[in-house]
Amino acid sequence: MKIPFLFLIVCLLAACKAKPSKANRDTSKSKIAKVLPASYKASNKVISTTADTADIDEQRDAYANYYIVVADTGLNYYLLRDKMFELNKSSNIPIDTMDRGYNKAKDLIALSDKDEDEIYAGEYYPRRYPSKTLSLEYLDTYRYNTGPKTIALVAGIYENKNSADSAFQIIDKLKTAFVFKGKVYVGCMH
Repeated sequence: MKIPFLFLIVCLLAACKAKPSKANRDTSKSKIAKVLPASYKASNKVISTTADTADIDEQRDAYANYYIVVADTGLNYYLLRDKMFELNKSSNIPIDTMDRGYNKAKDLIALSDKDEDEIYAGEYYPRRYPSKTLSLEYLDTYRYNTGPKTIALVAGIYENKNSADSAFQIIDKLKTAFVFKGKVYVGCMH
Protein backbone atom coordinates (compact mmCIF):
# COMPACT_ATOMS: atom_id res chain seq x y z
CA MET A 1 0.00 0.00 0.00
CA LYS A 2 2.87 2.39 0.79
CA ILE A 3 4.70 1.85 -2.52
CA PRO A 4 1.73 2.76 -4.80
CA PHE A 5 1.07 5.82 -2.62
CA LEU A 6 4.70 6.97 -2.88
CA PHE A 7 4.64 6.35 -6.64
CA LEU A 8 1.52 8.55 -6.91
CA ILE A 9 3.19 11.37 -4.97
CA VAL A 10 6.32 11.20 -7.17
CA CYS A 11 4.13 11.37 -10.30
CA LEU A 12 2.24 14.37 -8.96
CA LEU A 13 5.44 16.20 -8.06
CA ALA A 14 6.89 15.53 -11.51
CA ALA A 15 3.72 16.83 -13.16
CA CYS A 16 3.77 20.00 -11.04
CA LYS A 17 7.38 20.87 -11.90
CA ALA A 18 7.61 24.45 -13.16
CA LYS A 19 7.93 24.81 -16.91
CA PRO A 20 10.50 27.23 -18.28
CA SER A 21 8.97 30.50 -19.44
CA LYS A 22 8.87 31.43 -23.12
CA ALA A 23 11.44 34.15 -22.47
CA ASN A 24 13.94 31.56 -21.26
CA ARG A 25 13.27 29.24 -24.20
CA ASP A 26 13.61 31.78 -26.97
CA THR A 27 15.90 34.70 -26.24
CA SER A 28 16.26 35.71 -29.87
CA LYS A 29 12.74 37.23 -29.93
CA SER A 30 13.07 39.77 -27.10
CA LYS A 31 11.04 42.95 -27.31
CA ILE A 32 12.36 46.34 -26.41
CA ALA A 33 10.16 48.22 -23.95
CA LYS A 34 9.60 51.95 -24.37
CA VAL A 35 10.69 53.80 -21.25
CA LEU A 36 8.92 57.08 -20.58
CA PRO A 37 10.82 60.01 -19.08
CA ALA A 38 10.31 60.77 -15.37
CA SER A 39 8.48 63.98 -16.24
CA TYR A 40 5.73 62.07 -18.06
CA LYS A 41 2.28 62.94 -16.65
CA ALA A 42 -0.67 60.61 -16.67
CA SER A 43 -3.83 61.86 -18.28
CA ASN A 44 -6.66 62.88 -15.95
CA LYS A 45 -9.19 62.47 -18.72
CA VAL A 46 -12.00 59.99 -18.02
CA ILE A 47 -12.14 57.29 -20.63
CA SER A 48 -15.59 56.08 -21.57
CA THR A 49 -16.08 52.33 -21.40
CA THR A 50 -18.77 50.09 -22.69
CA ALA A 51 -19.19 48.42 -19.28
CA ASP A 52 -22.73 47.50 -18.34
CA THR A 53 -23.79 49.62 -15.35
CA ALA A 54 -27.39 48.41 -15.25
CA ASP A 55 -26.76 46.36 -12.09
CA ILE A 56 -25.33 49.39 -10.30
CA ASP A 57 -28.33 51.50 -11.32
CA GLU A 58 -30.74 48.78 -10.18
CA GLN A 59 -29.01 48.55 -6.79
CA ARG A 60 -29.16 52.31 -6.40
CA ASP A 61 -32.84 52.32 -7.36
CA ALA A 62 -33.55 49.53 -4.87
CA TYR A 63 -33.14 51.96 -1.94
CA ALA A 64 -35.12 55.02 -0.96
CA ASN A 65 -34.34 57.70 1.59
CA TYR A 66 -37.25 57.95 4.01
CA TYR A 67 -37.77 59.64 7.35
CA ILE A 68 -38.71 57.19 10.05
CA VAL A 69 -40.55 58.39 13.17
CA VAL A 70 -39.93 56.13 16.15
CA ALA A 71 -41.92 56.40 19.37
CA ASP A 72 -39.80 53.97 21.40
CA THR A 73 -37.37 51.07 21.13
CA GLY A 74 -36.64 47.99 23.19
CA LEU A 75 -36.19 44.24 23.22
CA ASN A 76 -39.55 43.28 24.73
CA TYR A 77 -42.21 42.85 22.04
CA TYR A 78 -45.13 42.79 24.48
CA LEU A 79 -44.15 46.03 26.29
CA LEU A 80 -43.80 47.84 22.96
CA ARG A 81 -47.08 46.37 21.71
CA ASP A 82 -48.84 47.75 24.81
CA LYS A 83 -47.25 51.18 24.16
CA MET A 84 -48.44 50.95 20.57
CA PHE A 85 -52.05 50.43 21.71
CA GLU A 86 -51.76 53.32 24.19
CA LEU A 87 -50.31 55.61 21.52
CA ASN A 88 -53.09 54.59 19.15
CA LYS A 89 -55.71 55.62 21.73
CA SER A 90 -54.02 58.91 22.65
CA SER A 91 -53.07 60.06 19.15
CA ASN A 92 -55.54 58.30 16.83
CA ILE A 93 -52.66 57.05 14.67
CA PRO A 94 -53.91 53.80 13.11
CA ILE A 95 -52.14 50.49 13.69
CA ASP A 96 -51.09 48.27 10.81
CA THR A 97 -49.41 45.01 11.85
CA MET A 98 -49.26 43.77 8.24
CA ASP A 99 -50.65 40.47 9.58
CA ARG A 100 -47.52 39.92 11.66
CA GLY A 101 -47.40 38.81 15.25
CA TYR A 102 -44.78 37.61 17.68
CA ASN A 103 -43.58 34.03 17.28
CA LYS A 104 -42.28 32.99 20.72
CA ALA A 105 -40.64 29.83 19.45
CA LYS A 106 -38.60 31.77 16.89
CA ASP A 107 -38.29 34.91 19.05
CA LEU A 108 -39.32 36.85 15.98
CA ILE A 109 -41.89 39.33 14.70
CA ALA A 110 -43.22 37.25 11.83
CA LEU A 111 -45.99 36.47 9.43
CA SER A 112 -48.01 33.37 10.24
CA ASP A 113 -46.42 30.05 9.31
CA LYS A 114 -49.54 29.49 7.20
CA ASP A 115 -49.31 32.81 5.34
CA GLU A 116 -50.00 32.62 1.59
CA ASP A 117 -46.55 34.11 0.86
CA GLU A 118 -44.46 30.95 0.61
CA ILE A 119 -41.15 32.78 0.88
CA TYR A 120 -41.93 34.87 3.96
CA ALA A 121 -44.43 32.64 5.77
CA GLY A 122 -43.17 32.37 9.34
CA GLU A 123 -40.53 35.06 8.77
CA TYR A 124 -40.14 38.77 9.40
CA TYR A 125 -41.25 40.98 6.53
CA PRO A 126 -40.47 44.66 7.11
CA ARG A 127 -42.56 47.74 6.41
CA ARG A 128 -40.75 49.26 3.45
CA TYR A 129 -42.89 52.06 2.04
CA PRO A 130 -44.24 55.36 3.36
CA SER A 131 -47.14 54.96 5.76
CA LYS A 132 -48.80 56.96 8.51
CA THR A 133 -49.37 53.97 10.76
CA LEU A 134 -48.01 52.43 13.94
CA SER A 135 -46.17 49.14 13.70
CA LEU A 136 -43.45 47.15 15.41
CA GLU A 137 -40.34 46.72 13.27
CA TYR A 138 -36.74 45.65 13.72
CA LEU A 139 -34.72 48.86 13.95
CA ASP A 140 -31.73 47.45 12.04
CA THR A 141 -33.95 47.30 8.94
CA TYR A 142 -33.78 51.09 8.80
CA ARG A 143 -30.73 52.06 10.85
CA TYR A 144 -27.34 50.40 10.68
CA ASN A 145 -25.25 49.69 13.77
CA THR A 146 -28.19 48.72 15.96
CA GLY A 147 -28.78 45.43 17.69
CA PRO A 148 -30.37 42.80 15.44
CA LYS A 149 -33.24 42.15 17.88
CA THR A 150 -33.93 45.79 18.80
CA ILE A 151 -37.60 46.47 18.14
CA ALA A 152 -38.81 49.93 17.15
CA LEU A 153 -42.33 51.22 17.70
CA VAL A 154 -42.55 52.99 14.34
CA ALA A 155 -45.03 55.86 14.19
CA GLY A 156 -44.72 56.37 10.46
CA ILE A 157 -42.42 56.36 7.46
CA TYR A 158 -42.38 59.57 5.41
CA GLU A 159 -40.93 60.67 2.12
CA ASN A 160 -40.06 64.19 3.25
CA LYS A 161 -38.73 65.79 6.43
CA ASN A 162 -41.66 68.21 6.90
CA SER A 163 -44.19 65.37 7.03
CA ALA A 164 -42.00 63.44 9.46
CA ASP A 165 -41.59 66.51 11.68
CA SER A 166 -45.37 67.05 11.70
CA ALA A 167 -45.94 63.43 12.72
CA PHE A 168 -43.23 63.75 15.37
CA GLN A 169 -45.06 66.71 16.92
CA ILE A 170 -47.98 64.38 17.70
CA ILE A 171 -45.80 61.97 19.70
CA ASP A 172 -43.25 64.52 20.94
CA LYS A 173 -44.59 64.18 24.50
CA LEU A 174 -42.88 60.77 24.65
CA LYS A 175 -39.31 61.25 25.92
CA THR A 176 -38.18 58.23 23.88
CA ALA A 177 -39.40 59.47 20.48
CA PHE A 178 -37.03 60.42 17.68
CA VAL A 179 -36.87 60.86 13.89
CA PHE A 180 -34.07 59.82 11.57
CA LYS A 181 -33.38 59.58 7.87
CA GLY A 182 -32.97 55.98 6.82
CA LYS A 183 -32.01 54.19 3.63
CA VAL A 184 -34.83 51.71 3.12
CA TYR A 185 -34.66 48.76 0.75
CA VAL A 186 -37.63 48.99 -1.64
CA GLY A 187 -36.44 46.55 -4.30
CA CYS A 188 -37.75 43.07 -4.96
CA MET A 189 -37.71 40.67 -2.03
CA HIS A 190 -37.93 37.22 -3.52
